Amino acid sequence: MSRDRVYNFSAGPSVLPESALESARRDLPDYKGCGISVMEMSHRSPMFQEIFDTTKARLKTVLRVPDSHEILLLQGGATLQFAAIPMNLMEGAAADYAVTGHFSNRAAKEAEKYGAVHIACSSADSGFDRIPTQERLQLSPDAKYFYYCANNTIYGTEWQYVPETAAPLVCDMSSDILSKPVDVSRFGLIYAGAQKNMAPAGLTVVIIDKALAGRELPYTPQIMSYKTLIESDSMLNTPPCWCIYMLGLVLEWLEGQGGVEGMEQIKRERARRVYEVLDNSRLYIPHAEIGSRSDMNITFRTGDKELDAEFVKGAAARGLLNLKGHKVAGGMRASLYNAMPMEGVDALTDYMKEFEAKHHV
Repeated sequence: MSRDRVYNFSAGPSVLPESALESARRDLPDYKGCGISVMEMSHRSPMFQEIFDTTKARLKTVLRVPDSHEILLLQGGATLQFAAIPMNLMEGAAADYAVTGHFSNRAAKEAEKYGAVHIACSSADSGFDRIPTQERLQLSPDAKYFYYCANNTIYGTEWQYVPETAAPLVCDMSSDILSKPVDVSRFGLIYAGAQKNMAPAGLTVVIIDKALAGRELPYTPQIMSYKTLIESDSMLNTPPCWCIYMLGLVLEWLEGQGGVEGMEQIKRERARRVYEVLDNSRLYIPHAEIGSRSDMNITFRTGDKELDAEFVKGAAARGLLNLKGHKVAGGMRASLYNAMPMEGVDALTDYMKEFEAKHHV
């Protein structure tokens, strides 16, 4: 695939590996000579079952998912899990929530419908610019689980540690899954919308300790019951077939990068190059505190909204797209997900330096 393609810094749906796109283009009208596209296949067919099983097995290997946990490949987006988690795990009692950004706040508000939500920590008062330390977590003894979002896409903060809690850990890893090794055995449940590091929008991955299934509230819809979804192997209804196929291609590419261990080294270098420019700048203002910074979503501004807009417009003219910050945060945001090539990072940092040289007095 030629480099006529732009560099896409979108927070999601985001950039995909070019090799995966090439394979998808090849297979689009006729998958491996079967005469039809994956998008036309019955999810009950042997051909798709092979795709499903291979993708699931690859994900289990890449993330080293233990046999105690089940992988679910679902629809509904991460937002559906805001309700499914308390319906299945809170048992009408209570849960601890860490509110460190927009989406964890939404998840906590949704959970209030199904039980008592205790805010174990919040960084709202400082504009969600930091992650609280372990010592600042106020854990409740009756919590059925502790919920947190590993990486906050809007504000550019990321948990640099896994919290120590008595209650099972529940984590939204939508924007940093597959970017580093994770000890899955420490978590009761991990979930991720696929449209950042895994596949096109439409697929949600849930990894759950099977011991936690079967505790759902009696009015939980069957499509949201983890027990039912485990028993049906994610096929209670038609799964997002094309997205599952694409996930398989992305995982194949990831293996070629050295797996999550190799990807961790690459993503650290990508982020280092951008933060180096920010930390030596007299124009740009990073949003996240050092020690809480995300390697996936780097947020910054100039302090002048008109200048921010000019930066984004000039970047787009150079083929550096989707650098405008989220509407609730403003400024700029560079999302450096797994498939962002280092050349894209270098193109961004070159532009940042030139823009500063032009505008800083």
